[in-house]
Parts: sequence; structure tokens; C-alpha cells
Amino acid sequence: MSHVGVPRGTVRKRRSLALLTAGVLTIPALAGCSSDSEETSRGVPQDIAPAARDRVADGSTVNWAVDAMPTTLNAFQADADSATTRITGALLPTLFPMDATGQPKLNPDYLESAKIIEREPKQVVLYKLNQQAVWSDGREIGAPDFVAQWRALSGKDSAFWTARNSGYERIQKIERGADDLQVRVTFAKPYADWRSLFSPLYPKEVTGSPDTFNDGARTTLKNTAGPFQLKSVSKAKGTVTLTRNPRWWGDKAKLDTLVFRAVAPKDRTKALADGTVHVTDVDSTTANRIALALRDGNNGGQPLTHGPGADLTPAAALRSWALANGSDEEQAEIAQAAREKTRKAVAAYGAEQKALRSYAVRKSLEPAYTQLALNGESGPLADDRVRRAVARALDRQELAETVLKPLGLPAKPLGSHLALAGQPGYKDGSGALGDQNTEEAQALLADAGWTRGGAAEKPKDTKAGSEAEKKGDKEDEEKKGTDKAEDKEEKKTDKTETEADADKKTEDKEEKAGDADKEEKKSDQAATGSDDSATSRAEGLYIVGQDNKPGARPVQAPAASSAVLAPSHTAAVQSLALLRQASAVSGDTSAADTAAKVTAQDKQSGGAPGAYAPMGTAAPAPASVNGPLGKDGKTLTLRFVLPSGPGSQSLRGVGERIATMLEKIGIGTEITKVPDESYFKDHIASGDYDLALYSWPATAYPATDGRPIYAKPEPATDGSLLVEQNYTRVGTDHIDQLFDQAVAELDEKAARELMKQADARIWAAAGSIPLFQRPQLVAVDKKLANVGAFGFAAPRYQDIGFTDRQAAGSPADRKK
Repeated sequence: MSHVGVPRGTVRKRRSLALLTAGVLTIPALAGCSSDSEETSRGVPQDIAPAARDRVADGSTVNWAVDAMPTTLNAFQADADSATTRITGALLPTLFPMDATGQPKLNPDYLESAKIIEREPKQVVLYKLNQQAVWSDGREIGAPDFVAQWRALSGKDSAFWTARNSGYERIQKIERGADDLQVRVTFAKPYADWRSLFSPLYPKEVTGSPDTFNDGARTTLKNTAGPFQLKSVSKAKGTVTLTRNPRWWGDKAKLDTLVFRAVAPKDRTKALADGTVHVTDVDSTTANRIALALRDGNNGGQPLTHGPGADLTPAAALRSWALANGSDEEQAEIAQAAREKTRKAVAAYGAEQKALRSYAVRKSLEPAYTQLALNGESGPLADDRVRRAVARALDRQELAETVLKPLGLPAKPLGSHLALAGQPGYKDGSGALGDQNTEEAQALLADAGWTRGGAAEKPKDTKAGSEAEKKGDKEDEEKKGTDKAEDKEEKKTDKTETEADADKKTEDKEEKAGDADKEEKKSDQAATGSDDSATSRAEGLYIVGQDNKPGARPVQAPAASSAVLAPSHTAAVQSLALLRQASAVSGDTSAADTAAKVTAQDKQSGGAPGAYAPMGTAAPAPASVNGPLGKDGKTLTLRFVLPSGPGSQSLRGVGERIATMLEKIGIGTEITKVPDESYFKDHIASGDYDLALYSWPATAYPATDGRPIYAKPEPATDGSLLVEQNYTRVGTDHIDQLFDQAVAELDEKAARELMKQADARIWAAAGSIPLFQRPQLVAVDKKLANVGAFGFAAPRYQDIGFTDRQAAGSPADRKK
């Protein structure tokens, strides 16, 4: 799958930017029982069409799609991304790759053994290298390579441009052991996650100096030690080509050539149909098309019931024919052109569907999870009671079922920030926060001072009847554009006239809301596309649970119906498309029925809470009965930032469902959709949001990789916050202490227990609410073995190949 935001995380180490989903989201499968300290869990297995090596043919080429050409081949630089990880995995040593259960496993291709041999007075780890392990230039892999990498990543020399140095800064010295095949590493401070170090391992020729480290490995790797070696990098073709490493001492690679090809996510369906790739991550839309292609292969050549022209009714077809053959030459010309365009589209679509029959979609769960992030730096969410209320309002089970069932994967919400289902030490810690409970969420908000009538209350210290309340409509309109600035200024000043003027604006608009004629006119304008509503749609902004008109209260929904989301026109169209897509993938008609109901609803008069009401809708209910909560004259509205790109429909759908859940407890949400490319950098990392959805990769080393994500922010000298990767700005000293204890605890069982305690406290802080593990959908040539949806595990590139010798070069050699 493709993701919004770069760079993306590696399996072993988290990057400074998070992962965001672009396709249908999914969740982990969790099962088992629990005890006082441990909970067994079962994840979804990998799906790679496993085959014994003797069943895989030698030779041929495989083309593997990546999002873009890697900007660097140095995995330890800040701009390394998923393509960097994928390519270096086939070229360089990984000493402890993750296995199918998410645990680090010793790689016998490089190590005979590696273990702690001393704990006092210092921790000492002894690596015994595979005596056959050599670099592609023939030099043995040894202690000089370990020393050079330690010095480059220790953080002591700022001339090395490194992303981070976790673990390496704890090393005191590295020396040769009893012989050249032994490397002895002594730590200044105990380090539980020592297995995370030296993966990937670069040759000393790369890490030995700042120049070679910073620039020498960005576009080439002359010296490698994997089953493949780098042959060429072509930016013009968008390819990185690998060939068999003749000095490789392990199992010989089955493929002659492995080509990583840059293919944008939106172009992958066509790339598959054209035969230019054999393996690619896909979204649910492409996966659905492949499923339909396989189904239609047995329909006896009948016309397709999907794609261009499939929804044309007999009546519409007859009308089109009549126009094309009618006496009105102008209309006939237009109709003939439209029919020809449709005919070509149908033919092209049919050809693509026929080609897609050569592929299978292999699916598992990606080692990454999506969370709802609550920015606790300022505003209402700075109050932990409000954050907990938001969390208690969420029906995570409903969210899981909504996004997972169309893919046929088990639906149960993720219960940990620091482990995924199937990993050792996983335990559902969500009980520290509590299950979904509307009444308790409302009680938390009330305790924080947010009440139904709070939006109409006068701010404290305002004098009733002041001169400011007597100002007319003209001044009111002049000050309308500065409302936002005045709201911020209210926090810093007690000027009575400013506060009283705000009261007057609220009262004036309430009187206008009671004027039926004026209100109906405004409602008509909104329903037909007034300037204000048009501007709002253009900016991708709409408000849930609020009328989006200053001072007006939301429309009261009929008593028999539940509150529903009233999205902008664009979001409504996307919602319908998702519903129909879900029904197509799952074969369940309920989603399609829902889409039909929504379409019918759109044609009815009347509106839903959050929408401008059409003429004839009843007057708004009193604030004490319905609408957002408020305090000191301000409504409780949170800014929910979501990506706007075409690949993020599912993420937006999840956001809209969350907004509806929050509306039920009186929290309004202002959904702002921003470009994918700026979503993370300009909003998440900078803190310009209240609520957001983004993802983190899984890790086998939570004590190391989790700390910067959940560490308590520290004030900088300029007054800003040093947040590391904790973009929620929520943390505690106790959580930091638990991470520090765990990373120094050499007893694995004790370290896992400390991580469970940390996770429970992260839940209680309510800055991050895990929702679901993401799906991994991979389209693969049906004749390829040992490749697909790997789940936690790292690929064994040397085992990938075709089970049919005649498949070599097919279908990627097809010419269109």
C-alpha cells in the first residue's frame, strides 16, 4: 500500500515522520486468554505462497514496484524511506531480522552466535561471525566494519549526518575477539535492545568517514554482502537493478535479476495490466478489480457487469441510440462521440481485466497501526478529562468492523501502543482508560466545565448592560472577520468592552435565528450554494454538530432518528463510493443498501445536524436540549485535520465516523482536509491540529523505538517544546522512567512487564488511541512463490522465484 508522508519507517527503526494510510484501513486479529502478566495473541499469518526451493525455477527477472526512487541508499539518513529499506534488505547484512511473530531472529548467513557473555561490571556481547561471510570485494566481514559503524552513529561526531543514534551511544568500546571472526562489544550502560544494532551493516568503506557516509552511499553501493549486488540505478527509467552476487555464500538466489521499479500508487492497476510489474502493494480498489477479473474468467465470455457503461440501463441505451441516429445532426454528432468514447473505454477496461487474471492478491496485516492522535499542547484537549472523554466516546469495535469486514479479516481493535497481536508480550492495556461509554464521557466533560448551556453563558467578569451591548449591527459586521483573533485575545485580557461585545454578537444572532423569514432565506441560500457555503466546500471544511454560522445553534434532529454526519458534497460522494466498494469486495449487500438509502435521503427535504436546513425545517432547539457543549460562551469544537488526496478516502471515512461519535456527546468537530504532501509536515509535526489520524510502524524493540514517540515534551530555551516524535505533546515523567528502566533491563521477561506498565499509562494519558492494524494487500503474479504479504517477517530474497520455468519473464515481458 502507499502512504501519505515521507520518509517512511523501517522494520527496525522508527523514522521522524509517521506513516499514513492511503487505502482501506484494517485492524489486527487478536485472540487468546490472559493472565496476571501475559496475554497470548494470534496475528493474521503471512500470505506469500510458500514453496520449497526445489520447486522454484532458477533464472528469470522479477519487477517489484516501489513508491518512488530512493533518495538515498544509506538507511541511517533522515531521508531514507521504504524503498531504501526494501533495496538494502537484498544487498546488506541484517543480523537479527524479524520473524513471522515479530521477534528478532539470529541470521545464520552472517552469525554463528551472538549473546551476552558478561553482565558485571559491564555488559559485553560477543558476536561470532559466519566464517564464509565476505563483502563483494572479497574482504571478510569483521570488527573494523562494526567499529566504523559505531563511530559514525554514536552521535559524538556531528560531521556524520545521521537520523538518530539509539543504542550506539551506549557502547563503550568494540574490539577483536579471540580471532578475526569474533567481535566483542562492551557497553557503558546496559542495553536490552542490543540485537537492534548493526542492521543493516555497512562496510567500513561507507561508514569510515563523514564524506563517504554522507554522500558516498546515496546513489550507489559498490561493496555489498547479500544474495544480490547492485548493478545499476537509472533515474530516467525509474529503476534500481540488482543481479545475483557471485560471492554469496548462502543459498543461491533463484532470480537472475531483481528490478525495483518506481510506480506511483495511482498507476499500479495499469502497470499490472501492462505487465510492467510482477509484485506491487495495491489499494482495495485494485484488489477488488483483480478479484472481479478472476471471477469473470469463468463467465463464458459474457459482457462485464462492472466498469465503464455497466450501469447503462436499457432505456438509457435506447435513448442514446435514438439520439445518435436522429434527425438533429448536432445532437447526433454529440451522441455518436459519447458512444464512441464509451466503446473505447469499455474495450480498454475489458482488456485490462483480462490481463489482471494473471495476478493474485495476497493479504495479511502490515506491521503498522493507525491511531487517533489528540494534541494536548493547548486548547480543550490540554485537559486530560476532555481527552479521556473523547476516547470513551469512541466505539473502536465499530470502527474496526467498518474498515475490516470488506477485506474479510478478523475484527478486533488493537489493545497496545507498544506491541501488535502475535508479538510476544502483547497485552490489551485499554482497560486503563476504559471501554466506550457515552454517559461516562459526558460526565467527564461536565466535570471539566463543559455544559449544554455553556455556549450561551457570558464569559466571567462581563458586566451586563454595558455600553458594548448597545453597539449596532454595522459594527458587528465590521468585527465579524476578527472573531478568531479576539477569541485568542480573550485568554490574555479582561477588557470588559471586548467581552461584552462578544456577548452582544451572540445575542443578536440568536434574535436573528428566531426571525423565521430571515432564517428561511439564509437556509435557502445555503441549500442552493451560497457564497459562504461554496467557499467552505472549496477549502475542504465543514463542521459536524454545528451550523457553521456564527452564533447559530444546530438544528434539532427528529426524535426517532440518531444524529448523523452531514458532510460536504465531496465527502458525501466519497462516502457513497466507499459503501459501494465495500459491498463489491465483501459480497455483502448491506453496504450497497446503505448507499442506496443515503442517496434517497439526499433527495428528501430536511437536513441533518451540522447541515444548513432547507426551507420549512423547524427552528433550532434550545442549546440545553441539543448541540455542542460550551463553557464561558465558547462551544466545544475540535479541529480534525485529514488528508485530502484520492488515496485517503478510507482515512477520511474513519474520521467522519469518529466525528459522528463525538457529536453524540456534544463535541463538535471542524474537519479540515489538507493536501497529502503537507499533511504531516505542516500539520502533525508542527502541532497545527486538535485531532488527526496517522500511523506508526511496529517494532521488535519498543523500549528503544517507543520512547521518542511517547516521551514527555521538554521546554526549549526559546519557549517552544522539544517533542522528539511525540506529536500529541502528551507525556508523563512516570512513562519516561518506565522506558528508561526497560531499555536497561537485560531480563527479557522483566523488560516486557515494564513495557506493559508503560503502555497502560500511555492509555491513561489519552494522547494516542490505537485503532487498528493496517492491511497489507499485495498483487503478485500467480506463478511467483515466496513473495507477497510478509506481515512481520523480512523477505528472503534468495527464495523468490517462479514455480513454472516457462513463466520466466512473464507477464512483465508482454508488450502492449
